[in-house]
Amino acid sequence: GHPRFFNQLSTGLDIIGLAGEFTYEIAPVFVLMEQITLRKMREIIGWSNKDGDGIFSPGGAISNMYSIMAARYKYFPEVKTKGMAAVPKLVLFTSEHSHYSIKKAGAALGFGTDNVILIKCNERGKIIPADLEAKILEAKQKGYIPLFVNATAGTTVYGAFDPIQEIADICEKYNLWLHVDAAWGGGLLMSRKHRHKLNGIERANSVTWNPHKMMGVLLQCSAILVREKGILQGCNQMCAGYLFQQDKQYDVSYDTGDKAIQCGRHVDIFKFWLMWKAK
Repeated sequence: GHPRFFNQLSTGLDIIGLAGEFTYEIAPVFVLMEQITLRKMREIIGWSNKDGDGIFSPGGAISNMYSIMAARYKYFPEVKTKGMAAVPKLVLFTSEHSHYSIKKAGAALGFGTDNVILIKCNERGKIIPADLEAKILEAKQKGYIPLFVNATAGTTVYGAFDPIQEIADICEKYNLWLHVDAAWGGGLLMSRKHRHKLNGIERANSVTWNPHKMMGVLLQCSAILVREKGILQGCNQMCAGYLFQQDKQYDVSYDTGDKAIQCGRHVDIFKFWLMWKAK
C-alpha cells in the first residue's frame, strides 16, 4: 500500500515515526525492555519482584501526579466515575521544600492548592515528623480526610532527604498513602555508600525515580513505580475497544496503553536500557 496510508495510525512507514510507536503489538521489544527494567527498579527499591507496577512518564512532575491519582483511586475508587464531588474533602501533605509539581498536581486533579498542606523543615531542609503528625491531626479536626504524604529524597535546593522511616510510621498510623519523590535522589539506591539516605523507601506505596537526573540518562526518562499491582490500570483504564481488544494473538497483559494517561507514549526506555547494559 501507499506509505502514507491513513486508515490505521500504525501503518505509516516513516522510520523515525515507527521508532516512537509504543504498543506491544507494534513495538514488543521496547515494551518488554520497559517491563524488565521497571521490575528491576522495584527490586532495587526493596519490593517483591512479583508485585507492583510502573510506567515511564513524560517527567517527574507527571510521575508525581500519577502517585496522587493512584492514592485517590485506592481509597476512593468512585472518584473515577463520579468525580471529586463524590468524595470527602481530601488533603495532601508535602515538605515546604518539596518540588512544586506536588502543588501543581493538586490543582490539576481538583484538590486545590489550599489543600496541599506544607510541612515545616529543619535547618537541613528535612521534614520535621512531629509537624507532619500535628498537621494531620489538625486537618482531621477541621473535617478533612488526610490522603497522601509526599516525602522527598533529594530536594531541589538543599538536596535534603526526608526521614522516610519516621514518615512511614506516621502514614501507617493514620492509614495514609506514602509517596517518595526520588526523582533526583533515586540513583543513590544503587550506591553502597549512600543508599542509607533512602532507608525506609521500601515502605512507600509509590516512588518517582528519574534516571535522567542523577543517573545521567538523556531527557526524558522518568518512572512512576507503584507497590500494588493493578492500581495504575484500574485508575486509568477506559477499555477503548477500538484499541485494546481482548482477542489479540498475544497476551494482552503486555499492553501498557490503558494504564497511562496518554494514548501514545514516547520510547524512553531504549537509551536507559543501553546505558545500563553498557555499564
